[in-house]
Formats: sequence, C-alpha cells, structure tokens
Amino acid sequence: MNNELIEEMLGKKVWAVIGVSPNCEKISNHIFKSLVREDYEVYAVNPNYDEIEEGVKCYHSIAELPVVPDCVDFVVPPAVTLKNLEELDPAVIPYVWFQPGTYNDDVLRYAEEKGFKAVHEGACVMAILRLR
Repeated sequence: MNNELIEEMLGKKVWAVIGVSPNCEKISNHIFKSLVREDYEVYAVNPNYDEIEEGVKCYHSIAELPVVPDCVDFVVPPAVTLKNLEELDPAVIPYVWFQPGTYNDDVLRYAEEKGFKAVHEGACVMAILRLR
C-alpha cells in the first residue's frame, strides 16, 4: 500500500464517488457518508439515480458535476470503472481511488499508462478514514 499517496489523496477535499447507491446497506452509501462525515465535499455519481436520499443530488456522470473533483473514488465493477476512467483526463483529475473489487489488470494498466495517481491494493477509503 502506498501510504504517501493515500495521505496525499486524503488531503484533497473535493471527491466524487462513482456508484453511490441510495440503499443504506450498500458499501457505496457507507463510503459516501464516511467522506461527508469527515468534512469532504462529496458528489454522488450514478446514472441510475437522481438522489441518494432526500436533498442529496446524484449526478449521472462526472461531466455533470458543478465542480471538478480532486479525487474520484470508484465503487463499481471493473468494466464500469474502466468505462468511466476512459472519460477522465489525468491532467484535470489526476487522483483515482479503486475500492476493493472495482479494478482488474486492464483497469490498473490503463490508469498507469494514462498517468493517473491511483490507490488500490485492497485499500478502502472508509476503513482508512476510521483508522486516522
């Protein structure tokens, strides 16, 4: 695990979480709320929902966000991660966090080739925030 990169990313305060579900039982919902609790400015992204709970807007894509996030956290299957990653420019959004189960060799290879600063290796942002 790259602890320096993790700390660098956690220092970024505007995050987008791709794959957020309104279902409070889903890990994506827990991750979103953990970041909010830690005073991050967090945007929910999921094309299937308009809100994740009353008053909390869910955007259908990164392109719809009202700001450019510092970091994008993926909580989707690897094929969806790759599709979304291909729409990002590492010169604009350099930081990506792959939650466990959201990446495979193709995702990691693409992220490396394009120059993203990526955290993966089984690192869950929610667990790391709890340990800080």
